[in-house]
Amino acid sequence: MLHHRMLNVKEDRNFDDLAHKFAASIYGSAKGDIRQAVVWQDIEAMLAEIPDKTLTILDAGGGLGQLSRQLARLGHNVILCDLSQEMLKLAREEVEREGLLAQYQFLHCGVQALASELDDQVDVVLFHAVMEWLKAPLDGLSQVLACLRPDGYASVMFYNQTGLLFKNLICGNLTHIEQGMPHRKRFKLQPQQGLVPAEVYAHLEQEAVTIKGKTGVRTFHDYMQTQHLGDYSDAQLIAMEQKLCREEPFVSLGRYIHVWGQKQCPAQILK
Repeated sequence: MLHHRMLNVKEDRNFDDLAHKFAASIYGSAKGDIRQAVVWQDIEAMLAEIPDKTLTILDAGGGLGQLSRQLARLGHNVILCDLSQEMLKLAREEVEREGLLAQYQFLHCGVQALASELDDQVDVVLFHAVMEWLKAPLDGLSQVLACLRPDGYASVMFYNQTGLLFKNLICGNLTHIEQGMPHRKRFKLQPQQGLVPAEVYAHLEQEAVTIKGKTGVRTFHDYMQTQHLGDYSDAQLIAMEQKLCREEPFVSLGRYIHVWGQKQCPAQILK
């Protein structure tokens, strides 16, 4: 049996040095398109459960805030925090370009400082692709969830250790696997560690979040041998990812997993 080894990450990753490259690589690609398409379906399902009102949404470690901007377009207010000043600058430029500045608050801080920075708890937290860059990922998740009001909703996406293992298996990187899959420094945009899905789910439940949905993000795209084989369009690719992403075994094979749920109020916990 293969055991997951959590890497000794010395400090949280700050993307000041790679902000522009990160933006182009993640958001200006099929990877980003798939991510937006499948996660937005979950966000719509989540919003359908919330009474129709203007929400305060915390985009924790939000980077460019691409998904939170979609929520702002629906009339909601967003608090976007990031450790990277450069990321915040790029995000602010995009927000201003779309005429959404009045609905945004920007905080230059790590997720660990959020509780002291916020005046009140929020209705929704987005915590997407952040944990895998943190020294203490699950502690970071707890600190973000502490900012969420009882009955509020959490949207969490993380780099999937199972997907990382499977990718290395099909590439024949068996020696790398036997070495514990240490982070390769030459791949600067690859997360420093993967998270075990069962551990994330258990931690959410420990933090009184009732899980309502799990979605694999890029369940097969990253495993395709080449973009030039096969007969498909970009639209077909996204549609197939959307079709399979909430079924097993595809959920568990996603390069990322998006999980969302509702934080219980104290009365519910006591039942």
